[in-house]
Amino acid sequence: MTEPRWLNADERRAWLAQLSINTMLPAALDTQLHTAGKLSLFDYNVLAMLSEAEGRFLPMSELAARTSSSLSRLSHVVTKLQSRGWVERRPHPGDARVTTAHLTERGMKTIVGLAPGHVESVRSLFLDALTEQDVTDLARIGEKIVARLDSNHWILREQPPRK
Repeated sequence: MTEPRWLNADERRAWLAQLSINTMLPAALDTQLHTAGKLSLFDYNVLAMLSEAEGRFLPMSELAARTSSSLSRLSHVVTKLQSRGWVERRPHPGDARVTTAHLTERGMKTIVGLAPGHVESVRSLFLDALTEQDVTDLARIGEKIVARLDSNHWILREQPPRK
């Protein structure tokens, strides 16, 4: 039997810090968004991904990829966002077999209204703790880990060229 590859002290520090960020940061951002607009960070991310898409719509499968979620979870959330009048499901304009999620005008107004407060929370809770070099390093490191988890992840395809 092979001996486990135990974490050394620095690896343990890095892992525990990352684990804490993965737990604490989404919870803090959820709290801000729930207070501001009665929606979760995941709900916001769905609206944000649609707001950034050309024509403000995406096939459900692409929206699932961009929110790093399962189709099942996304479908449940889109149903909830539909009930609030923020998203509509429609057939894809180029292929009626494909279902798309469209951001409505009401949904766009919601994301535009929430974005300044959300971005300020992202800055104050996350980015303001980092130097410019830290941000560059974190993006590089994060992309390496994402590539290990999913070599076809959309953020790896859509990154602008590095300076």
